[in-house]
Amino acid sequence: MKKLFLILCLAIFSYGQMDYSDPQPSFENPRKWVIKLYVADEKTVNAIIGTIYNVLKEYPSEGLQVAVVAYGPGLRVLKKDYDKHTLSRISSLMDYEVEFVACKNTMESMHWSKEDLIDDLSYVQAGIAEVLERQAAGYFQVTPY
Repeated sequence: MKKLFLILCLAIFSYGQMDYSDPQPSFENPRKWVIKLYVADEKTVNAIIGTIYNVLKEYPSEGLQVAVVAYGPGLRVLKKDYDKHTLSRISSLMDYEVEFVACKNTMESMHWSKEDLIDDLSYVQAGIAEVLERQAAGYFQVTPY
């Protein structure tokens, strides 16, 4: 019985911690992740949000910077009249310092103003160009859908 308990404990602890590549993520050297948000269907958006939560759990809070750049149909997700549950999850991510960036080109083409969107967003003229610039600045671009 003791052997079974020991094996079970070892198995649990061996999977409980992630092995980070060098240099280790830290305040001075965080991992940087940019996500393109180009879709607006709730199922896909909530899957993306769930993935962000999962990644946030794996890294120390000071060791990860996440930016979600919404453009095209994806900007609809950041409108105040979008699904309330999803907006609540986005607000929670913002509390964990996940940055949400809105594309002004999409706003202009859809005739939306900042008042139509949720609070505390960053704004850029071209969302896709922002993704490219973030990559040039060392962000990894992985879109989980």
